[in-house]
Amino acid sequence: MKKGIHPEYNQIMAKCACGNEVATGSVLKEIRVEICSACHPFFTGKQKLIDSAGRVEKFMKKYANHLKK
Repeated sequence: MKKGIHPEYNQIMAKCACGNEVATGSVLKEIRVEICSACHPFFTGKQKLIDSAGRVEKFMKKYANHLKK
């Protein structure tokens, strides 16, 4: 391999929005994620309904007549 053309590989801590940290290796200096295995519903078995900007209410309002049938 040629010298000086490959990025530096670092041992870092990937940080989740829930506060969980996982040790990993990457060419990036830091990694931040929104969801990880400690808070993802598939792994925890708990369903969380996250309503961003009233999307559920907007959907229900838009399709209220169609859903009643």
